[in-house]
This record gives sequence, structure tokens and C-alpha cells, in this order.
Amino acid sequence: MNASSLISDDIIPLRTSTLGSEALEIMSEFHLAHLPIVNDKQLLGILSEEDILEHDVAEPVGAYHLSLSRVEAKQNDHIFDVMGMMTRHKLTSLPVVDEDATYLGLISDRDLLRYFGNAFAFDDLGGIIVLQMSKPDYSLSEIARIVESEQTFIISTFITSEALSNRIQVHLRLNTTDLQRVVAALERFEYDVQALYTLDDSADIYKDRYESFMHYLGM
Repeated sequence: MNASSLISDDIIPLRTSTLGSEALEIMSEFHLAHLPIVNDKQLLGILSEEDILEHDVAEPVGAYHLSLSRVEAKQNDHIFDVMGMMTRHKLTSLPVVDEDATYLGLISDRDLLRYFGNAFAFDDLGGIIVLQMSKPDYSLSEIARIVESEQTFIISTFITSEALSNRIQVHLRLNTTDLQRVVAALERFEYDVQALYTLDDSADIYKDRYESFMHYLGM
């Protein structure tokens, strides 16, 4: 999955002639705090909501000083790189350009949320196991081997960690709600099982929370 596949077709970029008040209305409509400024398919920069509020909203945005340095994704950048750029710069949208620096469109934070929601397989029935370990001890192939030895499969996985910590949490979504045999197998190999979430089609808390959040965002 690359950046070009997540470009939104609904959001039109700002022009230098767009008034600050108009830019605020567009941001409010699409629940964004950042929008690219483009003239003749050339990306000029990213305007933030704070930039507008620090200037006269009756002036065109082309007269504003932009607080953000130019940040952009190339069309073939991996989605993880896109997520990294948006996280580091605390952006709600990220412009995408081609190899000739021509503006192609933007990716919103909601586009990313939808993608990772689908990638995590919220619609699939299953349970979740959370393991805790040190970074050097992590081996997905070893974990998968143990899980599959119990005739169970990993649907999706991701890792979380705390800043300045050598410990990580490995979240495993499995294709079954019967987790006890898998837990026992992991513990035999001295894995620290930190938490379990046994979900069924009537009580899938991860899916419910995801869908509620997407509804809140107006998806």
C-alpha cells in the first residue's frame, strides 16, 4: 500500500487567493486543522488552523506566514512512512506529490484510520492476546510457529511500546475466540501473557469502538 492509493478525492486544496475565513470553513467541514496551498498544481506549503487565527481572516492565505516547514509524501511512499510524517509533524492531512513535485491530492488522518481499521480486520471474528517482552526477545516467526501449532492463525498484529523503555507489547488478533490452548502454549515457552480479549459476534468491543469513533468523525 502506497501513498497514492489513499489520496482523497473529496477535499480541494486552498489557493493563495483563498481567504482565511474560507479556509476555516473548509477545515470545519472536513474536520481538519491542516490544508495544503496549491497554485497551478504546485504545492506551496501547508496552512494550519493556528496560522489563520494568528492573521487577519479577511486576508488571502497567500499573504500568511506559514509556521510549518514544507512536508509532503511522494506518491510511492509506503503507508508507514506517511503515518510517520503525519505523526512527527502532528498533521491532520498530508499532501502527496509525484516525481515531478506535481500536487496529486492529500491524505487525511481519517483516511489513515480507515485503512488501519480495515488492515486490523475488525470485521473478522476472533480473540486478542497481548504479550509483553523485551525488544531483543521479539520474534514474530517464533510466536506464529507456537500459535499455529495449536491449529490457530494470526489474523493481524501490531506492536506498542513506551518511550525510553526496552519493553514492548505485541498484540495478536487470532481466528478463534478459544484462546486457552494458545495461551498455555505461549506460557510453556515462557512468554508473558499480559492481557486477553475474548470477543464474539455479539460483543466485539474493538469493532464497536472503531465504528463509534468513525461515526463521531462523520465517516
